[in-house]
Amino acid sequence: MIRTTTLLAAVLTVSSTTLANPPATESRPVKETIHGVEITDNYRWLEGDNSNPDNMGILTDEVAQWTDAQNNYTRSVLDSLPGRAKLEKRLRELMEVPSIGAPSAYGTRYFYSKREGAQPQAVRYVREGLNGDERVLLDPQTIDPTGLTTVSWTAPNKDGSLMAFGMYKSGDENSTLYVMNVDTGEWLADEIPGKVNFGKWTPSSDGFFYQRLEDTNDAYSAVAKFHKLGTHHTQDKVLYRQKDINFFYDGLGKTDEQLEALKTTWGPFGTPSDDINWLLVGYWTGTAGLDLWIADLAEWSRTGDLDLTPICIGKSGRVGATHFDGNRLYIQHSFEAPNGTVSLIDLNNPDFKDWKPVVKHNPNLVIEGVSFARGVIAVNYLESAKTRIARFAYDGTPQGDLELPGIGSASLSASDDRTEAFLSFSSYNTPRSIYRIDLANNDRELWASPDVPVDPSQIEVKQVWYNSKDNTPVSMFIVHKRGLELDGTNPTILYGYGGFDISMTPYFSATMFPWYEEGGVYAVANLRGGGEYGNAWHEAGMLDQKQNVFDDFIAAAQWLIDNGYTAPKHLGIAGGSNGGLLTGATVVQRPDLFSAAISAVPLLDMVRYQNFLMARYWVPEYGTAEDPDQYEYISKYSPYQNVTPGTKYPAVLFTAGENDTRVHPLHARKMAAAMQNATGSDQSTEPILLWVDRDAGHGGGKPLNLRIRDVADQRIFMMWQLGMLDD
Repeated sequence: MIRTTTLLAAVLTVSSTTLANPPATESRPVKETIHGVEITDNYRWLEGDNSNPDNMGILTDEVAQWTDAQNNYTRSVLDSLPGRAKLEKRLRELMEVPSIGAPSAYGTRYFYSKREGAQPQAVRYVREGLNGDERVLLDPQTIDPTGLTTVSWTAPNKDGSLMAFGMYKSGDENSTLYVMNVDTGEWLADEIPGKVNFGKWTPSSDGFFYQRLEDTNDAYSAVAKFHKLGTHHTQDKVLYRQKDINFFYDGLGKTDEQLEALKTTWGPFGTPSDDINWLLVGYWTGTAGLDLWIADLAEWSRTGDLDLTPICIGKSGRVGATHFDGNRLYIQHSFEAPNGTVSLIDLNNPDFKDWKPVVKHNPNLVIEGVSFARGVIAVNYLESAKTRIARFAYDGTPQGDLELPGIGSASLSASDDRTEAFLSFSSYNTPRSIYRIDLANNDRELWASPDVPVDPSQIEVKQVWYNSKDNTPVSMFIVHKRGLELDGTNPTILYGYGGFDISMTPYFSATMFPWYEEGGVYAVANLRGGGEYGNAWHEAGMLDQKQNVFDDFIAAAQWLIDNGYTAPKHLGIAGGSNGGLLTGATVVQRPDLFSAAISAVPLLDMVRYQNFLMARYWVPEYGTAEDPDQYEYISKYSPYQNVTPGTKYPAVLFTAGENDTRVHPLHARKMAAAMQNATGSDQSTEPILLWVDRDAGHGGGKPLNLRIRDVADQRIFMMWQLGMLDD
């Protein structure tokens, strides 16, 4: 029985077409003994030049030529699939729909981003008054006609007369800071390179605080400074440096070994008060914990000495939004409150034991974010991975929930000088819409909504629960066309992430609608390691518990099969970054359970990952093979080390970005080579493909054309491999 349209029928004819074999990759075994275990790495040469231990994995001509051959092979496969042109046309129609971001208010001005039609990048706009005429502030295409330059962030001053902003090119995320006069559109001479993160303008707007890398080749070289407008950044005053670890921890009883490890975490950050009298300083001790200090910033301005007072040291938890009120600080955190809370700190008596709860910990709701408006604290909760927003007075008195347009994901753009705010809302079957709201009285009006050429009412969304291998209940969203027949033949994409306290909540993707319209199913599992159910959920997928994440994902796949949604020959899995590790590990552990996998910008060689780029940031999340105890569990799941020759692996598409400053492309290179040489499947029908984008990084900042190509690659790959025929 045929259950397909012309597009998918055309795609299916490829299964009878013989593909060329992938380019051959030379095996050059490197043997080493790690904690008494001898291992062999056949493709270490694909890492690049490792002669400089401080800058590992430099691209060599040989690796570049090998990558070109792999890219050419992949393009010859994906570009020639029947139905590709039709799919791209449909995706372009969907992705050229105008999109607009929620405004941020500064004085009487409203700043926002918008992308229309075929524009490669979002353009930054300003309005004088909410209903005033919009004016272009920054159009990346006029700056760089290639479309490869993106505006990464903007930071107007209090009255919106000046705007600092960051830009980077080709996905490298190394933002350079610039400053603009908003009235004239003129760029000031101030320019600061080095992956800059903005801090705070001074009340007089004569300068600002910021943090950058002193060396963009050294991810652990953060420095915080103050810049006075009109001066050269080399003259900027220093507040602290990441490498000066004793500055933070002197007298706090850390061993030399602990101090050395702290140098390569996410490191320090600083949050100044609006009046520039106080500075909250944090230092990440891992991906699930950080330490906090408070400093008298006014004293630093006078003397140049930053005196840190410890206020919360050695506790597990994270910090979110903050709001200074004179000598008081409201802070969102999860210290001794695994689902989150909001506390009030007297900055003249700031020790953790004296923090006062304002929004109490709720064992049934997880705080995802907090917004501070005039007289209102708006708390964005996750309730079973869906948004609920509650309002509180600054003394903690409940003021009722904010009415949402439906069940889905929502966020707020608010300012502490007004009750006006902007609510962004979306779900799997609801396009992202923006509402202007009044947090004082719950009034709401639609401000912007895209006109997407799809029919969301035809899409059904449900949330189910299933038991993982150890009987832990796990939730999963399932999206498909209404009236879907559960006969086990539906092509299904299972997506997951499972790490770093990141939550997978409902979101709208217009590009998924061709999939739904053709009878496809999309499932998103809320795996352990994520943040959907609080700190404990995250920690249950870290370090020696990482296998729980893979078990949760495998159990999700099995549930979809057992409940009639699909079957292994119609099931594909997808994930990126940490999710690329997820799909890579799942493929090597259960290759029989899937027919296709996408592993995007992935970590895959977990024995060596910590040696490249910023990866030591993630040692507290994964562990490191340098530790014998951690090597024991890492070696068991590390995808690259567990590829087994002769195994019938499903078709896999690996992707990477040559300019990625987070995850090195070596992971995708080595894994693709290993699997191409190991798989027992017929690569004329189940190929192992690699695409390394030479104009991209980890994924951010891609122009529209490249994003259309990438979505088309992934979707046509799944369509080809999963099919719609009932044999």
